[in-house]
Amino acid sequence: MSAVAGTKEAHEGEGEGKGEVKVESKGTEERSAGESAEQAGGQATGHAVKQAAGQAAGLAADQAGGQVAGHAVEQAAGQGTGLPDGQSARKSSGQTAGEPRGGPGAGPSPLRLLLSRVRPHRGVLVRAGLLSLAGSGAGLAMPLMAKHAVDAFAADRSPAGPLVALTALVLAGACLSAYGRYLMSRTGEGVVLRARDQLVGRIMRLKVPAVDRLTPGDLQSRVTSDTTLLRTVLSSGLVESFNSVLMLLGTIGFMAYMDLTLLGVTLVVIVGIGAVTSLLMPRIQRAQLRAQESVGAMGAALDRVLQAFRTVKASGAEERETAAVAEAARHAHDRGVSVARWSSVSDVTMAMSIQLAFLAVLGVGGARVASGSLEISSLIAFLLYLFYLMGPIGGLVEGWTGLQSGLAAVRRIDEVESLPGEPAAEPGAVRQEIPAIPLGVTFQDVTFGYGDERAPAHKGVTFDVPTGGLVALVGPSGAGKSTVFSLLERFYDHDGGTITVAGRDIRDWPLAELRGSLAYVEQDAPVLAGTLRENLVFAAPDAEEKALTEAVSRTRLDSLVARLPEGLDTAVGHRGVTLSGGERQRIAIARALLRRPRLLLLDEVTSQLDAVNEQALRDVILELAEHTTVLVIAHRLSTVRHADRIVVLEDGRVRTAGTHEELIAGDDLYRELATTQLAAEVR
Repeated sequence: MSAVAGTKEAHEGEGEGKGEVKVESKGTEERSAGESAEQAGGQATGHAVKQAAGQAAGLAADQAGGQVAGHAVEQAAGQGTGLPDGQSARKSSGQTAGEPRGGPGAGPSPLRLLLSRVRPHRGVLVRAGLLSLAGSGAGLAMPLMAKHAVDAFAADRSPAGPLVALTALVLAGACLSAYGRYLMSRTGEGVVLRARDQLVGRIMRLKVPAVDRLTPGDLQSRVTSDTTLLRTVLSSGLVESFNSVLMLLGTIGFMAYMDLTLLGVTLVVIVGIGAVTSLLMPRIQRAQLRAQESVGAMGAALDRVLQAFRTVKASGAEERETAAVAEAARHAHDRGVSVARWSSVSDVTMAMSIQLAFLAVLGVGGARVASGSLEISSLIAFLLYLFYLMGPIGGLVEGWTGLQSGLAAVRRIDEVESLPGEPAAEPGAVRQEIPAIPLGVTFQDVTFGYGDERAPAHKGVTFDVPTGGLVALVGPSGAGKSTVFSLLERFYDHDGGTITVAGRDIRDWPLAELRGSLAYVEQDAPVLAGTLRENLVFAAPDAEEKALTEAVSRTRLDSLVARLPEGLDTAVGHRGVTLSGGERQRIAIARALLRRPRLLLLDEVTSQLDAVNEQALRDVILELAEHTTVLVIAHRLSTVRHADRIVVLEDGRVRTAGTHEELIAGDDLYRELATTQLAAEVR
């Protein structure tokens, strides 16, 4: 499958340090080539479940290349259940609340997990089950009433009494069963809602390394399709199966009351074929899981194309990508056919057991009627009970098949809940809205690697960012500059050394307080679907209109707001598709300004701006540096030449640091970067 999804070099390495500013560089690890690129993601849709055939469709979107992901992402805490690439995730500094319970085989079984989700609703489920059971129980009396009706006809009596009783039983059974099924369906929706709320909350608290190793489509499918299967397994997999067992026992009891000999014949046939059917269940379970995974892989292939739709068209790759998605669809079709095949064999086998039992009972019963040892009405009632067995037996087979798909869904949901997560914010914890003191930052002998086959990104990095002012990070692509920002935001935890913020170890900061003190403008300046206003106040939802207007003015967004049909309340499209790259960057900067941070992190924020807007933004940055700490990554010399300090990184280490004039005079790499940039600007 062709790779269309675009990737971004987000992490860069460092070099050996020297210079007049006190800078050290230590470490012996290899450098990293960059952060994990976000997998092409997208929306994975829900899929209908055909219970009678036992066919489940849960989306399990996997790698963009169509690789099936039937296992969870390996844990960032050193535990795992099978990363798609087979690699161990980077070891975390320790488990936080809600981190993985263990490796493969650890933790409760899928059935126990399923029951734990049902337990809060057990009261309603018991009532629903009893109503359904009562409705089905009314049906159990019908063959007996039919016997009395036949006896009445044979004795030349009025059959009105038995027929009225039959009618009443039919109506009562229908009403009770309908209400019971309504309660079960309503409760199933409640289980799905609760599961989705918990799963979405968990996804929002996942650690970045865990999300890096999953596609968005995979996570979306677990929230949509897999949770939907919980409703199915709740009704047909648990309650209906339990009712079917009781109905089966009740039917057998009535059959025993009718004639023990015929019951023995029936049980011999049914038990024999049931034993054969039980051998099919493991095959059905495996086929169900593979079917869910293959449908998910198809969704991932389509998501990848939609995520890079313009790139696909610009590359003339429509036919190739259509063929790739079609191939994934054919694979899903084959897996679905496999499920249908085994489910059909199971269904037909159980139906055949009833038919064979009917033939055996008809033969033995007919002989007993002919000999006078059995009444014809009893034989008719017994045959009716025999056909009545099809309901409970079919319910058991359907329930077992549905249970397999439900357990697979629970397992996939639990995989997400077992991924390493960040601790939830403490109750009552709020971000300081108007910070008074800028933050200083110190990196001391910091080492960090992403835990896969890539070399380490930082190899003993040491530098200081003083309180207040403008500090720039420069260096070749892949030097580790963006990794500095990821470590400051604690998207990742460093492996060795010390990072302090305001003289306090970064690990000692409550995560919400730390991030509440920072504002981060990413290089690709993501814009969310919604209105322009919603994007601007995204990081500061309580911002006043005056502050919003000021931020719009300072980032020169006035003209954009003026030409939009509804001003700030105009929708900007999915991922800001209606905006230019420069407009998206300015929106991201305005969003950061509204946050009023104590430490502002800017990653190539002028890369898509024209000269006029770039000059205006440089003035804003210099103005901000008078009141807060600004740490900027830039390749443009014009952005950093007025910085109070410039830190040069190369090959995972700090090469040197100083002012622009000092570095021009004393460092060959910086001089080369500056000369190249000056030449580019002249051109």
